[in-house]
Amino acid sequence: MIKDCGATWVVLGHLERRHVFGESDKLIGQKVAHALSEGLGVITCIREKLDEREAGITEVVFEQTKVIADNVKDRNKVVLAYEPTATPQKAQEVHEKLRGWLKSNIFDAVTQSTHIIYGGSVMGATCKELASQPDVDGFFMGGASLKPEFVDIINAKQ
Repeated sequence: MIKDCGATWVVLGHLERRHVFGESDKLIGQKVAHALSEGLGVITCIREKLDEREAGITEVVFEQTKVIADNVKDRNKVVLAYEPTATPQKAQEVHEKLRGWLKSNIFDAVTQSTHIIYGGSVMGATCKELASQPDVDGFFMGGASLKPEFVDIINAKQ
């Protein structure tokens, strides 16, 4: 249906789908494989729960990424969106660890070509600091895209 609407990309694994509708990592991995087989690009959301992040447990992000990677043949059509609410420094830390995991568990070429975007709370007040982090490749926007400060967010990486 999404292709019939003219879309070329789809978002899978968003917080609400995982935690409200109970979609498992396995199901999300299957959806990623299906979307790619249909020629769609995929933005796949990954995240740990607040209590896990506060306890420093980021392994869940790697587990979610592994299930996705196991279902991907064309890695150029996959973007990872890390979507907690975190400080710019914490976002950088997780993005950097995720790149290290990709390098160790997939292969180095994927590490450099995989876009990892931040999908937590991006606001005009935080966008420049987030955009300055070396492993944050962009933003996955929600409600802030409907506010006037969206222009500041768009220009943050310049």
